[in-house]
Amino acid sequence: MIASPSLRGLQAFEAAARTGSFATAAEELSISAAAVSQLIRTIEDQLGRKLFHRINRRVVLTEAGVEMLPRLTTAFSEIGSVARELGNSEFRSRLVVSVPPSMAMGWLSTRLAGFVAAHGAVDISLRGEDDPVSFDRDLIDIRLSYGPHYRDHITEDIVPDAVYPVCAPSIATDRASDAGGLLGLPLIHTDWGPAGASFPSWRSWFEATGIEPGRALQRGLSANSSRAALDLAISGLGVALSQGVFCAEALEDGRLVRPFVRALELRQPYCLTISQRSARREVVVAFRQWLIGECLRSVGSPALLVKS
Repeated sequence: MIASPSLRGLQAFEAAARTGSFATAAEELSISAAAVSQLIRTIEDQLGRKLFHRINRRVVLTEAGVEMLPRLTTAFSEIGSVARELGNSEFRSRLVVSVPPSMAMGWLSTRLAGFVAAHGAVDISLRGEDDPVSFDRDLIDIRLSYGPHYRDHITEDIVPDAVYPVCAPSIATDRASDAGGLLGLPLIHTDWGPAGASFPSWRSWFEATGIEPGRALQRGLSANSSRAALDLAISGLGVALSQGVFCAEALEDGRLVRPFVRALELRQPYCLTISQRSARREVVVAFRQWLIGECLRSVGSPALLVKS
């Protein structure tokens, strides 16, 4: 009869595989790296399967290790949740939320208090990061992204969006009432980077209006995030192309205006992805519903409804 691997050995494997390091796993489990290595060798012998390739000082998962990791991560996450709940009468749910950096800095971060007020005590880890992300390594519960990046997890299209020319009221002049007039105003460019190549630029916006912008596109300011470009526009430094989800609130309260109503629809919708291991957790289900509502409320703002 084949001996069953020990729980401690499986913990050592899961921590090492998730973190990619025996030393980091040892720190997490409060044991030595040598002990982690021995525990893993023992379960490899018990299972008759090699779980890591040991290359110099590096360890890389084998196919058998890759197959085991997601199931063990889910199992230990559930065990940890039960243990915390049973051991603490004031148990607080934990939620790991991953969103694009601009959404973390200037949009979701200002709204999370509303979820906590409605749901109750919850410890939220808000991660602002670009795609792709690792659901298993970082124990991410829910991810909001532009476009469907994670079809191996539970993914749904949430809402389409568009980009809108926006600026502070102080620089919205009569000449900006037509598309050509915008060429006389300072433009704020967003450098989306290689990961955001499908987002519209000022060139594509002017071309959609039938205008050749020429050398005017060489002038103005540039920012490498949606939020930074929006802040520059609010400060009165120029006209930015902003996603509706970001600029709706500032349009509603008058910090921004739309000098020209023409909008360009984004090619892909915002998508919500939930880790397989988290799909049935009550706090994740509640956060999903709340986050979808916030997205729909922003993109459906009356300030964005006027279209050319």
